[in-house]
Amino acid sequence: MLDLGTTFIAAAEREPEAKAIVDGALALTYGEWFERIRCLAGGLDGIGLKPGDRVAVMLRNNWQMATLHWACQLAGITVTPLNWRVRADELDYFVGDADAKAIFFEAVSADAVNAASSVNGLPQVSIDGASNGAFEFSDLMNSPTAPEQSKADAEDMSLMLYTSGTTGPGKGVPRRHRVERAAALAHVAQNCYRYGESTLGVMPLYHTMGVRSLLAMALVQGCFVCLPQFDAATALQLIARERVSTLYLVPTLYHDLLASDGFEKADISSVRKLGFAGAPMTDGLLQRVEAAFRPELFVNHYGSSEVYTFTIEQNAVAKPGSAGKAGLNQQIRVVPVGAEDGDAVAVPGEEGEIIANLSSDEAFEGYWRRPEANEKALRNGWYHTGDIGYFDAAGDLFVTGRVDDMIITGGENVLPIEIESALSLHPGVAEVAVVGLEDERWGKRVTAFVKRRKEVAVADLDAYCRESDLANFKRPREYVFVVEIPKSPVGKILRRKLIEGDFEREK
Repeated sequence: MLDLGTTFIAAAEREPEAKAIVDGALALTYGEWFERIRCLAGGLDGIGLKPGDRVAVMLRNNWQMATLHWACQLAGITVTPLNWRVRADELDYFVGDADAKAIFFEAVSADAVNAASSVNGLPQVSIDGASNGAFEFSDLMNSPTAPEQSKADAEDMSLMLYTSGTTGPGKGVPRRHRVERAAALAHVAQNCYRYGESTLGVMPLYHTMGVRSLLAMALVQGCFVCLPQFDAATALQLIARERVSTLYLVPTLYHDLLASDGFEKADISSVRKLGFAGAPMTDGLLQRVEAAFRPELFVNHYGSSEVYTFTIEQNAVAKPGSAGKAGLNQQIRVVPVGAEDGDAVAVPGEEGEIIANLSSDEAFEGYWRRPEANEKALRNGWYHTGDIGYFDAAGDLFVTGRVDDMIITGGENVLPIEIESALSLHPGVAEVAVVGLEDERWGKRVTAFVKRRKEVAVADLDAYCRESDLANFKRPREYVFVVEIPKSPVGKILRRKLIEGDFEREK
């Protein structure tokens, strides 16, 4: 299999005049972009970086970040992208854990970099004059160009992503060139991308969704339209101006697009294909997105940083809640929670833990320097996802929650997603998150945190749940109206913040 550096070289040779990347007023063809990538690869060599080294990166989705990603692939360097919002202490952990040999950042991350002790003595490269170190990104771009040949091969490490670390320090997920390329090829096939597609590059490049969008565009000679930080109005302008044909977003961003003041007048006619991942989409939001875009294809992608694709549902609206069937490169099973292997398979309709075959072309081989995490998640050739779900009679997978999110109330097991999906269909509910709060009688009290779309009372919501298909023991025993549902940067509900009381109630 080709390495990723050679993959980009092939794209530049295939059609050098095709538009490759847009960032504000900047637009580059594949031929023009490749020259900049080669210059940056030469600059990496100039500051002492060698094949096999790892670099920490704290950049938003701008042309510099995308160029650095490809330059690292060409130079055989492992890019380690980090959330540009991390604190100094978090940065110290990541830089030390990854044994990073340099750091790239911009002004928005400068305070954390300047306060971090781990970066002392490392080459520090800033893209906008924010560096206290010796290097500017523009200086590296003026370096002698690297040869038109990749220094990597398919077995080399391409990327190390860090998991979100909501329950502790993030875990490093090293991924080889062949694994990343296989995942990108599957992404192209499963989302039916055609030659010359364009996508909104807003999912962060420290997240697997963002990386997948970047790589997929190179495979189909497509255009990556940068949006450094999500803003609904700007996103809609870019969709119209650049005739964006595909969107691959977390549900939160779809919600924000539809809720923006300018959505009804926006020109979204170029968008033909939608995809979502990162979190479940409630039934209510699914219906609203479908009605607004009327896409040719609406894909629910279920996966992780460790094993990119688990399952694909290419008609999300036809079967709400379904994550579909195993992806092109994967085998999926549901087994009892705590099972040591994949043999004790659950029957249709029976909930259990979802596991994925580690022989997949898209799978990692284990966490970076975390044997205890490997022992927990990697067992007898299967990756234990920590997700709970079941197969229906047709063989479609339904993901019903996380093992850690299960609410045990009055001796009954309750998963939040079922309640959230039911409540999301109420016209007065904009967003909802369900958790279990400590309760002397019930053990855990099912509690719904609701962001209202319009005026609605607790009694209305309770009556709605009584009239739904929810079992009585699953009905929320408490409702809390909040200004916002706390979420991670990629749109996942932060249930721990709700449990800890870290939210703002409606006045």
